[in-house]
Amino acid sequence: MPTTSPNPGYVPRAASRRRRPVLPTRARTDLSQLATRLTPRDVWLIEMLYEHKVLTSHHITALAFTGHRTANRRLRELYFMGVLDSFRPLRQRGSAPEHYTLGRAGAELLAARAGTELAATGWRKDTCARIAFSPTLDHTLGVNTLLIQLATAGGLTEWLSERSATRLWGDWIRPDAYAHHTTAGHQLLPFFLEYDTGSYNLARVEAKLPGYAALASTTGTRTPLLIHTATARREAALRHRIAESAERLELPIATGNTQLAEPASAAWLPLGPAPAERLTPAQLAAHWTGLIPALTPDAALSSPGRPTALPWHPVPPQPPTPGN
Repeated sequence: MPTTSPNPGYVPRAASRRRRPVLPTRARTDLSQLATRLTPRDVWLIEMLYEHKVLTSHHITALAFTGHRTANRRLRELYFMGVLDSFRPLRQRGSAPEHYTLGRAGAELLAARAGTELAATGWRKDTCARIAFSPTLDHTLGVNTLLIQLATAGGLTEWLSERSATRLWGDWIRPDAYAHHTTAGHQLLPFFLEYDTGSYNLARVEAKLPGYAALASTTGTRTPLLIHTATARREAALRHRIAESAERLELPIATGNTQLAEPASAAWLPLGPAPAERLTPAQLAAHWTGLIPALTPDAALSSPGRPTALPWHPVPPQPPTPGN
């Protein structure tokens, strides 16, 4: 549930942007040379940025590197290759990490791998600036941060962005994310995520619930909805507002908030006959019975999309291991 702040306070690197080396013999990146310089981890990162729009250097380090120095060195190299673009938000105090988006060469690589044209990726010269100035940037970063915290804690095996989730289930719902969390005992917790910043009134949040019920009824699935709020007060008001609707629609819903523990720990409180304490994602998987994930191989293969768009497939939330 994105914020609608008209001025997010983010400034792309225009005057202060790091200049790429000028290559007088060519105007565009030579993809054949990139093929000898990009690792499987680099290609995975390109796909992640295409899927999730923007990741900070902290996000990328947590997911794919052992330290910030190594990560920043490689990200800088990818930036100068044109594979990535970047901007740094303006903050009143301290400095923000570098924020990375997909660069032209990265988009061209995706198009080449799919056997299509650059236009199919949706990449534009102003993609980085559009993301930097977007009023929903804080919301996008909040969603990505929450899912990355789950991924780095272990067990996150699928992670779809809002765009991919809408592509699959947009006739019913528009969640902020969809994911699979697998416990150490191989128990699956599929879930939709609504990331509530408090910019919508509670009636608008409640109005989303019939869509989730309609999806479950139409597809024969039972996938929990996790709603993450900005404050404990907002969470309490939300639970009071949606409790009756959730019970009537028989929806498995749990809530959490930013002021409590991180999402990978005991941060989630189910609606209905609630347990005495908040639960971890692994405990949520055991709390609800008869869960059926909305994402199946058939659903992924039957994704409609636009005829001109890139062929879609889920991007693993973790990079490939060396040798794979």
